[in-house]
This record gives sequence, structure tokens and C-alpha cells, in this order.
Amino acid sequence: MLRNASLEEISDGRLYDLNDMVRADCRDCVGCHKCCSSDMGNSIQLDPYDVFLLTLGTGKTFHEMLENEIALSVVDGLILPHLNMEGEKTGCRFLNEEGRCSIHPYRPSICRLFPLGRYYKNGDFKYFLQTGQCEMKNRSKVKVSKWIDIPFIEENTVFVRKWHNFRKFAEKKVSEATDEKQKRNFLLFVIDLFYVVEFEAQGDFYQQFDQRLKTALREMKKILR
Repeated sequence: MLRNASLEEISDGRLYDLNDMVRADCRDCVGCHKCCSSDMGNSIQLDPYDVFLLTLGTGKTFHEMLENEIALSVVDGLILPHLNMEGEKTGCRFLNEEGRCSIHPYRPSICRLFPLGRYYKNGDFKYFLQTGQCEMKNRSKVKVSKWIDIPFIEENTVFVRKWHNFRKFAEKKVSEATDEKQKRNFLLFVIDLFYVVEFEAQGDFYQQFDQRLKTALREMKKILR
């Protein structure tokens, strides 16, 4: 979910790159899981790589996870999936009885980042440290890339940039389209192409994504006339 806010309102006022040190290390969040257990709503939006990891970690298909683990909502003009929270406090259903993440190696990118966020500008992005969000005091400094803890992080960074730029372009094209049937067809096409049709687990995700991105841009011209 994209937020329109100034950097000063939501951060310490600095921007960080992968090799920068940032005071984000929560010491394994020992004794705390508040950020995962209350008032989450539909805030944990999932990009295609997030769903790819979740299918690996849970052994379930996208359709199977729609029964419990994930749900769909309209975000910035597109239909996109998010983690489906549970309980009165709308907490994450992947927390175990000890309040620990049961899918930690496969957790979504928003979870990996927290308390960091991404600040997008001019088709690229940097990281920022959110203020007033994490309750852990006296956090330690850690390299941004180590904190995010994702394999092939350089390739993932390129993917995140491409996915964001595609979303912004698609949002613009959808908002300009006047035929409601064409809009609906395109929105369903995006969900099917990037989420429903599984990525090959043994293949290179990023190469597969690039091929699908080319298909999406080509089909966008056909569908949204």
C-alpha cells in the first residue's frame, strides 16, 4: 500500500541504501510481537515474490491459501492479495503459540523490512526507518541488507523496482480507461498472470517474472484501449 506522506512525518529523516547501517535490529524481537498481533487489517500486501515464497513455505497453491491465509482487496486501483488476519485484534495467523513467526524464512517483504520502509521517488527507491512503529527500545545498528535477510538481494531490489513501476503505470492506465468491462478484464488478468499461475519452483523466479512483465505490458495495450 502506497502512502502519500513526507519523509519527516514518518521517519528519522534519513534515507538508506543496502550497505548502510541503520538502528533497526530488534535483537530477535525477544518477548515482543505486537507489530504482528494487533490492528494489522490488510496492511501486509503481497507482491508476486512474497506469494512465491509462501507457496514454497506452506506447500499450498495460491487458490488454496485464499481459503484462509490470504485475501484480496483493491489497492491503488489494482486487485492485490494481502495476508488474511484473524481474531478480534486482527493479528497474523502465522504466529505460533509462543508468539513467534512460523514462516520466518518465507515471510513477506513488508515483514522483513519492519521497522524499515521503502521510499519511492523517480522510479527508484531507498529505505527509511519508521518512527513510532516499533516498541522495542534501544535497537542496535545493523546493515540494511543483513536486516532484510533475503537471498539474491540485488536481484530482488531490481524486481521490487520493476514491480512498483509496473503498478504505478497500470494504475494510471486503469484510471484512464472508460470501459468498465475492459478494466475488470485487465485486473483479473494481472491477478492470474502474477499470482494464480504458479512460478516454477526450480526455475529462476526473476527471469520468470521478467517474462510475465513483458506479457503484462503487451496485453495492457490490447485490453485497455
